[in-house]
Formats: sequence, structure tokens, C-alpha cells
Amino acid sequence: MKIIFILASFLLLNTAAFAHGISASDMQAMIDGGNLRYIWLGATHMLTGYDHLLFLFGVIFFLTTTRDIIKFVSIFTIGHSITLIFATFMSINANYYLIDAVIALSVIYKAFDNNKGFQNYLGVKSPNLLVMVLLFGLIHGFGLSTRLQQLPLGEQNFDMLMKIISFNVGVELGQIIALSVMLIVLSRWRKLASFAKFSKITNHALMFAGFMLLLMQLHGYLHTTHEEEFGFNRDAHHHIHLDMDEAKQNSYQHDEL
Repeated sequence: MKIIFILASFLLLNTAAFAHGISASDMQAMIDGGNLRYIWLGATHMLTGYDHLLFLFGVIFFLTTTRDIIKFVSIFTIGHSITLIFATFMSINANYYLIDAVIALSVIYKAFDNNKGFQNYLGVKSPNLLVMVLLFGLIHGFGLSTRLQQLPLGEQNFDMLMKIISFNVGVELGQIIALSVMLIVLSRWRKLASFAKFSKITNHALMFAGFMLLLMQLHGYLHTTHEEEFGFNRDAHHHIHLDMDEAKQNSYQHDEL
């Protein structure tokens, strides 16, 4: 069991490091393409956004009615759409590692809540779930915005707004695809005796995944703010922020040519 956890941790740290970064090829595609490219990027970004998907999985884990699923997914969608569009258009930015660290905390929070952690360990009632999902949706949207702002979106005009909206549409399409798969898996699993037996363990695993994502983001933040103290070797570490900075410069040089 320990070996499985170690391997899972290693895999998570390596794959998640590339889950949110916008590659040089994607940047070039955005420069050369139109709004459809932004829709495609938004969809693929969500489908590889492990932290967003883990949180969404936690939200719907115990939801059994269509009404509840629509209600909570809609409030999450409204939340991340607001900050994604507004923060990007107004160029409101922050260190994306810190924002993603808070998103990782949202995964831990939801799994903790699913296991009735507030009642069992803290002796208090859980915060209003709808409010918390909206709050975390706003934070998730800001995380998406920090990534989108890595692209040369141009001036604040209608064309820029359409690029942002196209990206957001793609995010929603990716979310629908991922959500459909999750609901199929959960609906079939709930019919088995193993669901009641392993649901608590699954949410413990979800907390563990969120914790590993949190460590990864804090690790990235320390490297971006205290780079000289670490003296890391670029070939020995996967630091997507360095690759993105280089890609930005190449894109700008391409525009000048």
C-alpha cells in the first residue's frame, strides 16, 4: 500500500505540473487562430485541469438527484465564469501558484466536508455548501484567468472580450464532458455494495490528492519568489513557468517579425 501511495504521489506531482501550463505550441496556435482556437484551448485546459476536476468530483460525489447536481454545478459555473471573464478583461492578476494552492485547498475542503469532518472532528455544523461552492468557483475562475492572461490577448476591446468568452465556452464544454463521465461512473458505483464501503476511503484519497497538489503549488511558488536560494537545475526539474516565459518572448519576437 505504501508503494502505491508513493507511486501515486510521484505521478501526481509530475502530471499535474503540466496540467495548467500553456505550451509554446498552444500560444502560437492562439496567435495564428481565431475564437475556435480559444474554445478548443478552454476545453482541453479543463479536461487536463486535475484540481478543477477533483473539486467537481468532490462536489457531486454524494449528490443523487438531478436537481441538486444542476444546482451545485450551475453555481460553480457561475462563480468561475465571473472571475474568469472579469479578471482577464480587467487584467487583474496574481501569482498563479498561490491561486492554484487555494484551489488545492478547495479539494481538501470538499473531501473533508464529504467525510463529515466538521461534525466529527470539529464539533460544528458544516458551512453552507452552496455558498462555499460559489466562493470556490470564484477562486477557480481566477486560477483559469491567470493562465489565460499568459496569452497575448491584445487591447481591451470587443475582440479581446470575445477571445475570453470563447475560452470560457470551451471551459464549460470541457466541464460537461468531464462531468458526464463522472456521473456515469458514480451512478454505476452507487449500485454496488463497495460504494458504501469505500466512499470514506475515496474521500480520504481525494484529500491526499489535494494535499499533494498543495505541496506542488507551494513548491512552485517558492521557486518563483526565491529562485536564487534554491539554485535548481532546469534539466532536473519541471518548471512550467520558465518554459512559458520563454514561449512568451518567442511569441512577441514572432509578432515583431
